[in-house]
Amino acid sequence: MKSNGGKILLFVFLGLVLIGLVFSVGLWTGSILNRNVGDLRSAIQLPLPSTPSDQTASTAVPVDRNTLFVPFWEAWDTLHQQYVDQPLNDSLLLQGAIRGMLSSIGDPHTSYMDPIEFQQANAPLEGEYEGIGAYVDTTGEFLTIISPMPDSPAEKAGLKSGDKVVNINGEDMTGIDPNLVLRKILGPAGTEVALTIERKDVEDFVVKIIRSKILLPSIESKMLDNNIAYINLSSFASDTGPKLREDLKTLLANNPKGLVLDMRNDGGGYLDTAVQVVSEFLKEGTVLIEQYGDKSEHKYPVQSGGLATDIPIVVLVNGGTASAAEITAGAIQDYKRGMLIGEKTYGKGSVQQWSTLANEAGAIRVTIARWLTPNGRQINGVGLTPDIEIKLTEDDFKNKKDPQLDRAIEYILQGK
Repeated sequence: MKSNGGKILLFVFLGLVLIGLVFSVGLWTGSILNRNVGDLRSAIQLPLPSTPSDQTASTAVPVDRNTLFVPFWEAWDTLHQQYVDQPLNDSLLLQGAIRGMLSSIGDPHTSYMDPIEFQQANAPLEGEYEGIGAYVDTTGEFLTIISPMPDSPAEKAGLKSGDKVVNINGEDMTGIDPNLVLRKILGPAGTEVALTIERKDVEDFVVKIIRSKILLPSIESKMLDNNIAYINLSSFASDTGPKLREDLKTLLANNPKGLVLDMRNDGGGYLDTAVQVVSEFLKEGTVLIEQYGDKSEHKYPVQSGGLATDIPIVVLVNGGTASAAEITAGAIQDYKRGMLIGEKTYGKGSVQQWSTLANEAGAIRVTIARWLTPNGRQINGVGLTPDIEIKLTEDDFKNKKDPQLDRAIEYILQGK
């Protein structure tokens, strides 16, 4: 299965401002009727769907599903014959079996949504996007903060990359799909939401945040002292590529000594935007590699005509730099086009596809590919290590110091 290179949304979501799940169909609004044992058995024994021609089967040995599922039906019958509280809800048993099957793979990005969860996750948002202002990862067990947006309620409340939301307004979020958790955090500006945060090496704590309208440009640029150009990319939105090109024209007219591309706390966005951004800085080559389960690959080439293919570049990254931003930083690093300065990036680079199930039984999300840098480096779960590592401490933040930016300027001016 090959990606079409269109606006494929990387599954790092611009959380609390934008929900970007792309499903293969629209809403399923019905609920499942209880089904008898015979119906379920006949459903499970249907022939397997054919394997796509560009992928190989997961096993070379044909599986006799009638034999394979004997223990399953033994367990099923035992429950129906012996469990103390009867009757059982067959639909819930089936959903639990599917959920457990996907969970057994050990991939947090491969999961199941029951019909109600699927319906809620697909429900369109109404009005303006209002929330706490943070980029989030919805593909794990809990909703995880990738990075708070600049000057957002989330940033002012002290949320950090890696924070997990385990409770909202006193309601435990264990077992609830993070996409639905995300919707619980969204709400009208001026209202309060209480989040219980799980953070590494500290006890869980509660943060009360007042929601607000979130208006955040995806790109900002300016000239710094010493004739150095500066671009801050906060997201990879649909209009980021054209805006970047316009800003580059303005900045390059000053004949700058170098350019700082600041992608700290950039939670990512559209894949085709990443291709556009990288293409402004590379003359030729590959932006990224999409690798499938059968190890086949699809390469996304650099688009010709970039405006900033010769100017010295330093890229700023940190733990909030994710997905599309990591693709960009990884390509620049692989081609030695510029130096990466800052902290290790988030590590999110995989593709998930949703498939609806028959009889309005919900949907499953399956990881179908991973993104690699041009040199074949894995991003997902690994992240990118900067060429020059510099941490930004709490004291730096409180005193409004930025040693990472200072080091970037120093590198451009001194070449080392």
